[in-house]
Amino acid sequence: MINFFDRLMRLDRRWIFLFLIVVCIIAYVSDFDVPIMPEREVETIYEFVDSLPPGEIVMIAIDYDPNNLAELHPMTYAIVEQCWRKNLKVLITSLSQNGPGMADEALRSITDSLAETKTYNGQVYEGREVVNGVDYCFLGYKPYFALVILGMGQNFRLPFPEDYYGTPLDSIPMMQGVLNYDDVACVIDLSGGNITDYWISYGQNRFNFPLALGLTGVMTAQYYPYLGSGQVFGIMGGLLGAAQYEKLVDNAGLARDGMRVQLPAHIVIILFILVGNIGFFVDRRNRHRAEGR
Repeated sequence: MINFFDRLMRLDRRWIFLFLIVVCIIAYVSDFDVPIMPEREVETIYEFVDSLPPGEIVMIAIDYDPNNLAELHPMTYAIVEQCWRKNLKVLITSLSQNGPGMADEALRSITDSLAETKTYNGQVYEGREVVNGVDYCFLGYKPYFALVILGMGQNFRLPFPEDYYGTPLDSIPMMQGVLNYDDVACVIDLSGGNITDYWISYGQNRFNFPLALGLTGVMTAQYYPYLGSGQVFGIMGGLLGAAQYEKLVDNAGLARDGMRVQLPAHIVIILFILVGNIGFFVDRRNRHRAEGR
């Protein structure tokens, strides 16, 4: 046993990385499901959107970069598809300069998905065509997000006189009579950075609209005080939060697949941490004995 720990302490870390890669590959190609138990802060977002009457507008801010895509992109897919299945309209903006391309790709993919008849939570949804300008409006990106958030509080047309595709907002059917945050049911910010702080301070705190957050795993803990204060009515945290939302909307996607890889990977990492710590203490005890302490 002592010899085992001694060898382990001298093991080249590249073997550990290789072993972890093999575990992830095996988990990805294996056919098993990870039990998902949605947290209350995720359920509140689902219930809020699910309770909206047809025709209401949900504003979604895609404020993340490609490096956050694995955690946050599944949230975009799940929420937007839920809105369209419920015949809600979606107003989309991106205050991250790398966000518009991902948002446009997601919209095209979800549009294709809506063309198929599917069953979610026991209810059959007939396939239908999603029309740009009628079912959704993609505002696109503008820099200086604090000013953009404040400007949209007065009139969406101040920072966005036209949409991402160059169409004037006043000529878009969905935007007729839609002026500012007062005309949307809620704002859902999907963010991988400090843009969320500005949505809270310059957006919700000033204009008092319902705000929900989708965040990366490392960000989630610092925003729970806003959930407790009521400034935020729901939070999805990381890949797990995305998987929980997919569970609620009965639309398994990239997040559920990711959980199938993440779970065994985390178990392996925890085991290596435990064995490494045991090896450290065994090695230290042996050194003390050799020195006669």
